[in-house]
Amino acid sequence: MRPEALNPLFAEVETLEGVGPKLKKPLTRLRLERIRDVAFHLPERFVSRRPVANIDEAGEGEQIVIALTAVEHRASRSSRGPYRVLARDDAGNVIALTYFGRASYTARKQLPVGEKRWVAGRLERYGDMLQIVHPDHVLEDGGASLGHLTEPVYRLSEGLTQPLLAKLVAQALERTPDLPEWIDPAEVVRERWPDWRDALHLAHRGEHPAARDRLAYDEMLANSLALMLVRADNRARRGTPLTGDGRLRAKLALPFPLTGAQQRSIAEIEGDLAQATPMLRLLQGDVGAGKTVVALEAMLIAAEAGAQAALLAPTEILARQHFETLRRMAAPTGARVEILTGRGSSRSGGKVREATLMGLVDGSVDILVGTHAIFQEQVAYRNLALVVIDEQHRFGVSQRLMLAGKGKRAPHVLAMTATPIPRTLQLADYGELDVSKLDEMPPGRQPIDTRVVGIERMEDVIAGVARHLEGGQQAYWVCPMVRESEEGDTAAAEARFAALRERFGDRVVLVHGQLAPEAKDAAMERFASGHAKLLVATTVIEVGVDVPAATLMVIEQAERFGLAQLHQLRGRVGRGAEKSACLLLRSDVLSEVARDRLKLMRETQDGFRLAEEDLRLRGGGELLGTRQSGETLFRIANLEQIARLLPTAHDDARLLMEHGGGLEGPRGEAVRLLLYLFERDAGVRTLRGG
Repeated sequence: MRPEALNPLFAEVETLEGVGPKLKKPLTRLRLERIRDVAFHLPERFVSRRPVANIDEAGEGEQIVIALTAVEHRASRSSRGPYRVLARDDAGNVIALTYFGRASYTARKQLPVGEKRWVAGRLERYGDMLQIVHPDHVLEDGGASLGHLTEPVYRLSEGLTQPLLAKLVAQALERTPDLPEWIDPAEVVRERWPDWRDALHLAHRGEHPAARDRLAYDEMLANSLALMLVRADNRARRGTPLTGDGRLRAKLALPFPLTGAQQRSIAEIEGDLAQATPMLRLLQGDVGAGKTVVALEAMLIAAEAGAQAALLAPTEILARQHFETLRRMAAPTGARVEILTGRGSSRSGGKVREATLMGLVDGSVDILVGTHAIFQEQVAYRNLALVVIDEQHRFGVSQRLMLAGKGKRAPHVLAMTATPIPRTLQLADYGELDVSKLDEMPPGRQPIDTRVVGIERMEDVIAGVARHLEGGQQAYWVCPMVRESEEGDTAAAEARFAALRERFGDRVVLVHGQLAPEAKDAAMERFASGHAKLLVATTVIEVGVDVPAATLMVIEQAERFGLAQLHQLRGRVGRGAEKSACLLLRSDVLSEVARDRLKLMRETQDGFRLAEEDLRLRGGGELLGTRQSGETLFRIANLEQIARLLPTAHDDARLLMEHGGGLEGPRGEAVRLLLYLFERDAGVRTLRGG
């Protein structure tokens, strides 16, 4: 139950004066749905204005407050033209106050001829005349205008204005209660931080540089505590100790010897599995670093110990890919590997599905690979003791909990990600997990020749693809969207497929997320078997698709993708012994960030370096392609604050949990409020979803 003291903050935004159905829409677009959200909607920047006695004291482009007397109103002949109010300062200089559209009605009312008004805005030049376009404030009282010398600028959506949002923020701040201190008092004194409520008020006024740091620290402390609680909860649960005798692993026939990083990771996992406390480990490996082999070794340990393992994949394509790879690698061991995907898939239907379900119950199935279908109620296991979650950020809390409930005891969990996580975010995003890192490439992997090509050379690129296919090799062609956008400027997979099919006939297949599973399966099957030579796709192939004979990747409008995505897509080639190439097709107009991104792709294939650079370029807005919806882990803390303050917040959380009484006592009570305030309370009870 949420503590009563926080109820005013969690009231709906409609309880603010002036918010009706019309205003709720733009507020919802900004995710401002409760009073708390509005209070935490901090300014993006502040406008600083200087009071001047006359125009001669001001510079062009400067934000000023000045007393002006209207002398003439001039309407434009055209309805689209500007409406100008000519006004005089105290020294007799004439300036234009310029309005467009419906704002002219406001100008008529606010600026009567012959009366002095205080005007705030940016001084600009238009031709021979100085002007202020759409003044920010026009006030009768000089004293009141000076209250606007420093003013917050908020992020808006269509239907909102700065003054309107500022009024809603003021109302939300009035409702914020005084709350007890949850930060270590020594830290508050050292940093000279105001208390929580004062910090919130000061952050909206821009008057106290430490106020915003204080709020960011609160958010990071809540996150760190939630992860510590998840970890403590996991350690308190009973798992099944798994000790293998090596009989199955000894029969594995791997194409390459294990790298040092793989051997180290397997040893770490083996040590975890032998404990009664359930393992909670993240296996972090760059594209092609051999995570699947490490996962198979872990699952064979479970099988040797008489238990079962399940590998959970985010998509049917990836589940099938893992199934084929694992079945092939595990064949010499005699371990039984089966697959279970959605009920709608004909390939998992009927008798095969029934036999798989029976094998899970009687224990004859050692390893199950599947999508969310392995959560279904009718899927029962004899002894599920290890769960491997691939691309773990794609799974939510409820799915992970349902899976945890499938074992007799809490299963060991190995989460895998091919997205290298920058050091800056390790504590923030994976604080409850032990981390194993695959930072070596298996022998035999050749570097991929990466080139950036202008879109105007499309015909040359298609001719190059033709030569590639004639040589008996396969290729991918990736587009940013499924269908053309309304603006018609975005490469769409369906249109590109149609054009390439005219040139190459039925050697081309199409895969995207909106196709029926059977159609996707059939296209992938044709490509994987070599019957189709060119696969046109969206980013549905970003993760895990493994066709060693494919040695060319074309990414159209590459500037539209993040670095992490580009790196993942490039990793689909270079998986065999042949030399591979990746062509990044770019548009004519590139932003500076897009230019930097493409340059980095040319320079390096080190996913860990690219992850750090991706974070720098994105500024933490979309963390390495793992949050495609734009959702961010932190609402207040920015990247610089995370780098500077997170280690301290993490240490504070650890000390509180280990030596400070945790959630008990006066500080523990305050910390409970903090967890609910930042909606990290779910972390107290459940395994966090990515």
